[in-house]
Amino acid sequence: MFFFSREKINDLVAECRGTEGAVLLDVREADEFRAGHIPGAVNVPLSLISSIDIPKDRPLYVYCLRGSRSKSAVGALRQMGYADAKSIGGILSYKGPLER
Repeated sequence: MFFFSREKINDLVAECRGTEGAVLLDVREADEFRAGHIPGAVNVPLSLISSIDIPKDRPLYVYCLRGSRSKSAVGALRQMGYADAKSIGGILSYKGPLER
């Protein structure tokens, strides 16, 4: 299994913030999101990914706790027509302030 480095997720969060129209998507459960998330992230739990209400032309940067759920979410999103969705790993590797 491939694990993302701390630098990788931080670089990709910065890339997301610099990409016009991009959405930082947290696919953890709502209680995990409330406990702390990357500032500016939108929460759509993996269990509810099929009900996502984001335009399909928006770039999606997807994260979870360790990276497994974000990879699953990206697979589902691509099947739903989100061509520009990428897994950026897990919040455990994120080095930066969290929002609560």
